[in-house]
Order: sequence, then C-alpha cells, then structure tokens
Amino acid sequence: MVQAVITIGAILTAITLIANIVLVKMTSKESHSPYYISLFLGIVGILLLLVASFAPKVDMLGAGFGGWGIAAMFSAAIGFIISSIMDSYRNVNA
Repeated sequence: MVQAVITIGAILTAITLIANIVLVKMTSKESHSPYYISLFLGIVGILLLLVASFAPKVDMLGAGFGGWGIAAMFSAAIGFIISSIMDSYRNVNA
C-alpha cells in the first residue's frame, strides 16, 4: 500500500506542477489563480482522510481513501511550494 500511495502522490505531483507552471506563465502578476489547483487538491485530500475514518475499507488502485488523501495533500504541499517560488521570481521586477 505504501508503494501505491507514493506512486499516486508522484503522479498527482507531476500533474499539479505542470498545471501550476502553465498557470504561472499565463496569468497576470496580480492573479492568484496558480494556487487554486493546489488549494483544491489539499481540500480534497482532507476530505478523503475524513471519509476514510468512517467509511468501510475501499481499495482504488491499491490505496484506500486515506492513502489517496495523503497523496493529494503531499501533492498540494509540493504544488504550493513550487508555485510560490515561481510566482516570487516572476514578481521580482514588479
């Protein structure tokens, strides 16, 4: 199960990073839209962890709701970090 969660987290992180990089490059300097994807993924991760506490054991691709929640929150955290670094470098000359 740990290997499945790490794999799911890595895939979600790659997708999140690509989407965040594209949004940072496409939006204006005043926009906060690159952060919305990571915010959504973090909220989904928290909800999945909450569901895992009272739902019966469900396996999706080798991980339960809790594993998916952990993977989503990991992806959101890395997405927030990379987005904020890219956004700060974009706003250096502002």
